[in-house]
Amino acid sequence: MTTETLDHLRSQISTLSESERAVLARELIMSLDGPRDGAVEQAWNDEVIRRVSKVKSGKATLLSREEFRAKMR
Repeated sequence: MTTETLDHLRSQISTLSESERAVLARELIMSLDGPRDGAVEQAWNDEVIRRVSKVKSGKATLLSREEFRAKMR
């Protein structure tokens, strides 16, 4: 791609609304990630469900923001 073409694209993109630019940015980033892996997505969905279940049942240990920051230091 030439510099001229890239400059033209930037100019066109700058005329989009914030939400349109966000959609475009998401699509561009997704195009760099390669094909989706359904098994990985399902594994993450299962993990989210498991974690939410632990929180709802009271089996999860939750930290405040301050506690988390202290542990990270």
